[in-house]
Amino acid sequence: MTLGRRLAAEALGTAFLLAAVVGSGIMGERLADGNVAVALLANSIATGGALVALILTFGAISGAHFNPGVSLAAAVTRELPWRDAALYAVVQVAGAFAGVAAAHLMFGEPLFSASAHERSGAAQWWSEFVAMFGLVAVISSCGRARPAAVPFAVAAYITAAYWFTASTSFANPAVTFARAATDTFSGIAPADVFPFVIAQLAGTIAAVYTMRWLLSKDV
Repeated sequence: MTLGRRLAAEALGTAFLLAAVVGSGIMGERLADGNVAVALLANSIATGGALVALILTFGAISGAHFNPGVSLAAAVTRELPWRDAALYAVVQVAGAFAGVAAAHLMFGEPLFSASAHERSGAAQWWSEFVAMFGLVAVISSCGRARPAAVPFAVAAYITAAYWFTASTSFANPAVTFARAATDTFSGIAPADVFPFVIAQLAGTIAAVYTMRWLLSKDV
């Protein structure tokens, strides 16, 4: 598959992912009548469902990373050239912002609006490290042992991680940057973005080397 088509698939898939995350957050909050648990349940289920569909749709084209952390892991393990990984990250971020805009247009929100949703502190940062570590571990192991199960394993993990992490599992730098541009249920204050991204990238690297050791055939 040509690089141009792979990049288009990554941009489009990430855009649809963000449309699902932000759109379901808005819908869930509007319908939940103040019940945050119900809104989060709707948000997590919609995100998980979208991930299955999007990975199945774009996986054969680009690998369906939709996540600079996943592309970084692929570059470190030499599954993807570093130049391609960098380009993947650029179009993933661009696609993520496009997805936020698409969701806002569907729900009559401003095209972009800085989030006021504070997500800070050591517990949140550790949550993002754990969330990203687990995501990369799932992809690494399932990708080797049961490639056909990856879409379902990733979706199941992210749906669960919405609930078992204090941060509700962003686990994606592109998603994190774009969610700073939505002042809705799924948003994150711009000031809190960079600590999240640093924690996510640290979790990525830790998972890559941990899984390399666990999956090694060396005695």
